[in-house]
Amino acid sequence: MKANIKAISYYLPKKILSNELINQEFPEWDIEKISSKTGISSRHISAVDEFSSDMAVKAAEKLFVEYDINKSEIDFLLFCTQSPDYFLPTTACILQERLGLNTGIGALDFNLGCSGFVYGLSLAKGLIAGGMAKNVLLITSETYTKFIHPEDKSNKTIFGDASAATLISNEDGFCSIGDFIFGTDGKGAENLIVKQGGMRFPVSNENDDVTDEFGNVRNDKNLFMNGTEIFNFTGEFVPKLTHAILEKNNLTMEQVDLFVFHQANKYMLNHLRKKIGIPESKFFIAMQHCGNTVSSTIPIALYEAQKQSMFIDKKNLIIAGFGVGYSWAACNLILK
Repeated sequence: MKANIKAISYYLPKKILSNELINQEFPEWDIEKISSKTGISSRHISAVDEFSSDMAVKAAEKLFVEYDINKSEIDFLLFCTQSPDYFLPTTACILQERLGLNTGIGALDFNLGCSGFVYGLSLAKGLIAGGMAKNVLLITSETYTKFIHPEDKSNKTIFGDASAATLISNEDGFCSIGDFIFGTDGKGAENLIVKQGGMRFPVSNENDDVTDEFGNVRNDKNLFMNGTEIFNFTGEFVPKLTHAILEKNNLTMEQVDLFVFHQANKYMLNHLRKKIGIPESKFFIAMQHCGNTVSSTIPIALYEAQKQSMFIDKKNLIIAGFGVGYSWAACNLILK
């Protein structure tokens, strides 16, 4: 049984952190330099009392209204986040009640970052192919900015908060979901990590701030990203991932009409595009207005591409997510 993406919507918090505001706080960071290197002019920041579930509700409700979706037909809810409301209960269970979904549905959280949307599509496809669900609501929602130290100017320029809601169905949609490739390499776990807050390293009250060679202030309660190692990881694995997903779906580079990768930052994306040999006309970037929103970057880009009529007279679309874990995944979407 085929699984199809019927609709995508997304929500961005009201508070905006522009490059101008970052420059006011860190005058040594030139506005144009930030824009040209990251490809980001502004990012949205969740309010102090706004959490992943709150954004998820707004994204899902927007989806229901925008596409006139009968939520009583949803029979499974998948929620991807690395910033859940609680350790327990499961945030997806809370979302079932807040969204007014049937109590006869399945609901679960899964913890993945930049590869999360692609993994979520695979889970939804499996549920539909196995006859366990007909309409799966996949929500990605992340508040990474709550993990970032106020004086960590590097990560502040890159990450933004967002939530995206996607309906996957056994009924017709704007594209069907093809085959997948997955990958995992846990040896890179500490290169993108929030060390404290779990069971192994509970939150400490000590002030353990450390300033790196670039003037970024961090501690083990905050998001740490080893930019060099992450860049090296993507440069090694994403080209292999791209060629593997083409082979898995019996496609050549020429047969793919559009590539949508995880929107990490413009510099990294262009480096990957050139290394893989993807023409610029076939490579879609949509992060200027929201930044790197982790698991929501791909659905946001797909929404914007569809809005800009990028899917007209197109057939094959390759999406790829990669990052924290290390974790990576790709799949082919067949446009209709």
